[in-house]
Amino acid sequence: MKKFLVAAAVFVIVIGGFFAFTMGGKKSDSSQSSSKTESKMDLKELNVQFTPSINSGTLLAKAKPLETLLSKQLGIPVHVSLSTDTNSMIEAMGSKKIDMGFLSPDAYVTAHKQYGTKVILQSTRYGIKDDNTGGSTGKLVDHYKSMIIVKKDSNIKSAKDLKGKKIAVQSPTSAAGYVYPIDELNRKGINVIKDSTLVQIKGHDQAVLSVLNGDTDAAFIFGDARNVVKKDQPDVFDKTRILYTTDNIPNDTISLREGVSSADSKKIAEAMKKIAKTDEGKQILHNIYSWDGVSDSKDANFDTVRKHNQQIEKLR
Repeated sequence: MKKFLVAAAVFVIVIGGFFAFTMGGKKSDSSQSSSKTESKMDLKELNVQFTPSINSGTLLAKAKPLETLLSKQLGIPVHVSLSTDTNSMIEAMGSKKIDMGFLSPDAYVTAHKQYGTKVILQSTRYGIKDDNTGGSTGKLVDHYKSMIIVKKDSNIKSAKDLKGKKIAVQSPTSAAGYVYPIDELNRKGINVIKDSTLVQIKGHDQAVLSVLNGDTDAAFIFGDARNVVKKDQPDVFDKTRILYTTDNIPNDTISLREGVSSADSKKIAEAMKKIAKTDEGKQILHNIYSWDGVSDSKDANFDTVRKHNQQIEKLR
């Protein structure tokens, strides 16, 4: 009888252990399944677009490797393409043909106003010293400045001397090449739209060259665009000087179209931050737009852009 009770007890323990193990295994499987579900994206694919800043074929080739890196992070297909211009990309995001766009500050503000586009990240670059050398501060920042440059021996000694002069500018939507310097000068009582000759030139590097060549008396450029031409014009810093520097302008954005879920937005932002920290990712971002990294962003960061744009509208 005693032997029978011992055997029965052992049987109960074994059976109990078996069910406990089975239940535990099922729970583990369920947990893993849940984890996999949580990691899935609401988007079935991600369409990313850039605007050309250099030769289109060259830029696309430099941007294509991002497809593989981002797809690996998100677990969905990623497609990279180029738009013909900024307006085309804004419209594509508005019609939900493009999910993610690399937008300039002004383009983001427009896309946000028209279609509810939301910013998730800003680019970071190494700050530029304001000592007329174009040297790096060694610190990553999410903003830059616009500069007004003139020839070193120019008789333009202050911003007031720009009256009646020829100034190289970019398109009227360019923050550094038009909006910020014109608005800030106007607040100082200097209306260059009315009192100067504005010469629209495509490319900040070309604006620098126009001053060097004497085609214009001054140029509105991002700081410090002279580094772009330094290779071909090594004496550019010796022959030019900074006349005026604007307030901070927020850097370019990575923005998502309206309708991308908050969960997906967070995953995309985290994926891009991880990529930007890898050697391969850093190289890709630098090759595309000379970015050195990315940082978190929010819509309020671009209120300064809206403020300057409003002032420019009043001048037109």
